[in-house]
Amino acid sequence: MMIRGVGRKVPSLLRLSSSSSYTSALAAGRNSWIHTPSIEREAVDERIDVPASLSRGARFQGFLRGEVPRRHMSAVATETHPSVSTDSFFSHVQQAPEDPILGITVAYNNDPNPAKVNLGVGAYRTEEGKPLLLTVLQKAEETLLAKESRNKEYLGITGIPEFNKLSAQLILGSDCPAIAEKRVSTVQCLSGTGSLRVGGEFLARHYGGQKIIYVPVPTWGNHLKIFPLAGLETRTYRYYDPKTKGLDYAGMVEDLRAAPSGAVVLLHACAHNPTGVDPTQEQWEGIRRVIREEKQLLPFFDSAYQGFASGSLDTDAWAVRRFVNDGGEVFVAQSYAKNMGLYGERVGALSVIVKGADVATRVESQLKQVIRPMYSSPPTHGAAIVASILADKDLLEEWKVELKGMADRIISMRHQLFDALKERKTPGNWDHILNQIGMFTFTGLNKEQVEYMRREHHIYMTLDGRISMAGLSSRTVPQLADAIHSAVTKFSS
Repeated sequence: MMIRGVGRKVPSLLRLSSSSSYTSALAAGRNSWIHTPSIEREAVDERIDVPASLSRGARFQGFLRGEVPRRHMSAVATETHPSVSTDSFFSHVQQAPEDPILGITVAYNNDPNPAKVNLGVGAYRTEEGKPLLLTVLQKAEETLLAKESRNKEYLGITGIPEFNKLSAQLILGSDCPAIAEKRVSTVQCLSGTGSLRVGGEFLARHYGGQKIIYVPVPTWGNHLKIFPLAGLETRTYRYYDPKTKGLDYAGMVEDLRAAPSGAVVLLHACAHNPTGVDPTQEQWEGIRRVIREEKQLLPFFDSAYQGFASGSLDTDAWAVRRFVNDGGEVFVAQSYAKNMGLYGERVGALSVIVKGADVATRVESQLKQVIRPMYSSPPTHGAAIVASILADKDLLEEWKVELKGMADRIISMRHQLFDALKERKTPGNWDHILNQIGMFTFTGLNKEQVEYMRREHHIYMTLDGRISMAGLSSRTVPQLADAIHSAVTKFSS
């Protein structure tokens, strides 16, 4: 092997056979071998004593000359050249902080209190607080497993073609003109995160406009990591108004107008994370005019909750379809983690909508160039489940029913929490709990209140006051309402 900074080849230092041991040595600048019968060597080892003060390097050299027994070499790396420090090349690496969201689960798991409630992680839970495996998924999976043609071969770089076609139709609409005109390039990716990263890297390499992306304040924390690492300069625009606990529409439009022409704008398709605040259709139209007509910006939609917000796949795709159907270019990242409960399967898609079929073909060829060295090709199983559901009329309708059931339960939790706070006469206006939409509610609680609720009531949420409504149940709503009431009463917001 070659040791950095040494430049000489060092053969393996230890080779064993049934009757003898061999050690390689560097002697007079050339490879040499020392052969010592095992029994004889063990006897010599017992007779030799080595001063404790002898350095590692000296011990190593002595070992190579046959002067230091093997039993004194345990602390010396047997395949490291003696002139190289045995300290790790990674000694300088600092301990990274816990992910602010996933770290909540770590703290929750370490809490022995049986009444603890985890409202931090964005994953759907049943009324009993259990993960939900959709019935339609089980049916689709059983059918897939029974197929004789099933195998574990690699997929192509862009994934399952049928999955890509059906995913584009799901988010853009089956009657989308861009699909009919072959102006859409869709590739299977590793859930929403992977779709965003592939899209970001493609833009950093090939975008003809400003390689700057604007993201809302606040936004999903991973957006602020994905795009800089992909090579895009990342800036922000105003979105949430803490005073009204709603959309800062005027601030958003003002910031987009101030952005350089040709910049990219990250937009949440629906159920904005973490606030649950979405523009109205009228506001979306105003945003579209600024992006399309005034500034010629490129919209990049992150669609993580289609059907999961309102219970309607079409309603939750309205903004995306409005932008696509005006003829302009659009990027769309999709995730099936929430709406199909395929969290661990990492199923997603990136669709790039451009102005010509020839451009779409070239775009896809370059998306392959991004994906190939990143993860080569996507996994099969989860995408095959999605494709089988979307392709089967009966399974599709069954999924829609189950999807609406999840959305309706979340909406019910909003009403129950609002009513519980109202019954307790908790100080403040809590209308935003009903006005916000989707998995999350931005409660308006501050860091001090959140930490108090964790410490005294064993309620776990992010420090910005975001709670996952999908983690609530009729049993835990009163406990949360009591905790909020206590925190708001004790600490002013």
